[in-house]
Amino acid sequence: MEIYIDTANLNEIKDAQSLSILDGVTTNPSILSKQSLPHREVLSKINSIVNGKVWYQVVSSTSEEMVREALQIIEILDKPVIKLPMGGEALKATRILTNQGIETNMTLVYSVSQAILAANVGAAYVSPYVGRINDIGMSGLNLIKEIVNVFQVQNISTKVIGASLRGSHDIVEVASLGAKAVTMPYKVLMQMIEHPMTDIGRLQFNEDWNTYQTLVSSNIK
Repeated sequence: MEIYIDTANLNEIKDAQSLSILDGVTTNPSILSKQSLPHREVLSKINSIVNGKVWYQVVSSTSEEMVREALQIIEILDKPVIKLPMGGEALKATRILTNQGIETNMTLVYSVSQAILAANVGAAYVSPYVGRINDIGMSGLNLIKEIVNVFQVQNISTKVIGASLRGSHDIVEVASLGAKAVTMPYKVLMQMIEHPMTDIGRLQFNEDWNTYQTLVSSNIK
C-alpha cells in the first residue's frame, strides 16, 4: 500500500521521510495556505526532502487554466501528481494531462459515479473523503468499498486513495477494503507506529536486560 503524509509542514515531512516508509507528500490549497512562504517555494522545499511523489492541487477554474497551472508546477517537481477537484472542467483537464503522461488525482470524490468518470478520463488516483462523508451521516468506508468493487469488476487500473482519514483505525479499515493508497496527517502516521503494549514490552525487555547485566557483572567480580 502506498503511504502519503498530508501536510506542507517541513519539519513533519523531514521526520516522516526519515522513517523510510513514505511514498510521498500530498498537499491542497488549505494546507499550503498555512505556510508563510509562496507555494512554489514550499513545494520546491518539499521536493528536495521527499524521495517520492509530491501532490499539488490546482486552483484554476477552467480546464485550459488548470492545464497551464499544472504544467508550470511540474517544472519544479521530480515526481508530480496533479490533483484536480471533481467537476466537468477537471475531467477535461485530467484527460489532457493524462495524455501528456502526467499522473493525476481526482479529488473531492463523494460518489461511485464520480469515481467512474474520473477513471474513464485516465485519472491515476481517485480520492474518496472518508471523514468528511462520515460527517454528513453517510459511510465513507462504504463508499471506498463500492468504488474498489466497481474498479475490480471493470478491471480499472485507477487507484483508490483514502483521504480525510482521522485515526490509525481508518487506515486499517481502508486497507482491508482494497484501497491501494492512503494519505493522512502527521499525527495519524505517528499513531500507526505506537501501541501501549509495545511500550510495555520494550520497557520490560530493557529492565530484564539491565538486571541480567548487573547480575553478570557481580558474578565476574
